[in-house]
Amino acid sequence: MMDSKKVLIVDDEPNAIRVLSVILKEEGYHVLESMNVDSAVGIIHNEDVDAIITDLKMPDKDGFELFKYVSEHHPDMPVMFLTAYGTVESAVNAMTSGAFYYFIKPPDYPRLKNVLAQAIEKHSAKKQFEYLKKSVFQENNLHPLIGKAPSMTRIVQTVETVKDSESSILIQGETGTGKEVIARNIHYTGKRYNKPFVAVNCAAIPRELIESELFGYEKGAFTGAAGNRAGKFEEAAEGTIFLDEIGEVELSVQAKLLRVLQEREIERLGTNKRCKVNFRLISSTNRDLRKEVEEGRFREDLFYRINVVRIDVPPLRERRHDIPLLVSQFINNFSLRENRLFSLSDEVMDSFMQYDWPGNVRQLKNVIERAVVLAQGERVTIKELPEEVLSHHQKTKSVGTVKPLKVLELQAINDALLVCNGNKSKAAKKLGISRKTFYKRLREF
Repeated sequence: MMDSKKVLIVDDEPNAIRVLSVILKEEGYHVLESMNVDSAVGIIHNEDVDAIITDLKMPDKDGFELFKYVSEHHPDMPVMFLTAYGTVESAVNAMTSGAFYYFIKPPDYPRLKNVLAQAIEKHSAKKQFEYLKKSVFQENNLHPLIGKAPSMTRIVQTVETVKDSESSILIQGETGTGKEVIARNIHYTGKRYNKPFVAVNCAAIPRELIESELFGYEKGAFTGAAGNRAGKFEEAAEGTIFLDEIGEVELSVQAKLLRVLQEREIERLGTNKRCKVNFRLISSTNRDLRKEVEEGRFREDLFYRINVVRIDVPPLRERRHDIPLLVSQFINNFSLRENRLFSLSDEVMDSFMQYDWPGNVRQLKNVIERAVVLAQGERVTIKELPEEVLSHHQKTKSVGTVKPLKVLELQAINDALLVCNGNKSKAAKKLGISRKTFYKRLREF
C-alpha cells in the first residue's frame, strides 16, 4: 500500500471540501475531512496527520482556535489557512503566530499544491530528526552492525551466538573495519552488558608502560609510582576487556598475558600478591597471527588461548553494496549532531562506490564528517570531498568507468520518485515495473 501523506481539510462548506479533496487525492494524498473544529481535534488525536488546511471563518469555533490547539499540542504540524477577503487581517495575525501559509478563497490550486508539498517536506524532516534522536545508538558508544553482505550477515549471526559465552574471541581485519564496534556489540548485547567494557589499544601504549597499564602497580614499584593503581584487567572485573591490536604486544608481556588467561589472576607490579579476576576477553588484530606465530613474533600457546572463536571482518572494498547503508547511518548521525538534515548528491555517492577505501569504514566516516562540516548548504557535493577521493573519482570518470548495476538502479529509483513527487505507484509505473518489485528494491536499498 502506498505510503500517502495525510492532509486534514477543515471547512464548514461541503462543496469547498469536496473540490479540494478531489484535487489533493489526485496528487496521491490521503485526505481526511472535517466540517468543524471539534471533529478536527478528534481526527488529529487519532490519526498521524502531516498537514492541515482549514477555513478561517466557521460557526462556533473558528480556524484560529484550531490553530491554537495545534500549536499547543502538535507544534511541528503545519497549518495552512483558507480565508475570504474580509478576514485577511486575521490570517496575517495567524501567520505571525506561526501558521505556515494562507490563501484567499478560491485559492490558486497549483500554488496551494506546491506550498502543501513544502509544508509536508519540512514536517517530515522534523519527524525524521525526532526519530534519529530516539534511534541512534548513543548510550555506551554502541553502534549497530550495518551491512547486508553475506560476510556481515555471518558476523551478526556469530555475535548473537557468542554474546553470552565465556570463550575468548579474536576479531581479525584491516585497520578501520570496525573491530571495536563488533566487540562492543558482543558485550552490550550479552549478559555482561551492565558491567564494565574496558578497551585497551595495545599499539598506542609505550612498551615500557604496557605492563603497568594492564596489570596495575603498587606504590614504589618504579620511579614515579606515588600510589597504588589498578590495571585494566581489574577495571574490567565481571565485564569485558578488549585488547585492540594484541599482535603489537611484546613476547615478554605475552607470557604474562597467558598466565592471566590460564589462572584468571593478576599480579600488580611491585608485589607478589595475586588477585582473582573474572573477565571476558575479546582481542583484535590487523595482522595474520598464524604467520606471526610461524615467524616467532607471537606465542603459539597464547594464540590458541585467544582464538577460541574467530571473527574475520572484510575490508569495505569487498562489500561495496553496504556503502549506501553506512553512508545513511553516518549522515543521520552527523545531521543529528549539527542539527541540519544533510543529503548527498548522486555524484558523491557514485565516487564513494568507486573508491577502494584503504582506511575502510573509519575512513568513510571521516570523509563524511569532513564533507558535512565544509558543506555550504545541506547538500553535500563533490567539492567537499578530500583530494584522495576526488582524484580517484576524476580518474575513473575520465576513463569512462561503468557504474555498478546497483548504483544505476538506485539512481533510476531516485529520479523516478523525484519526477513523480514521491508517489511510489507512479514511480513504479514510470520505471515499467510492478509495485511489488519497486518496494522490494526500496527495501534492499
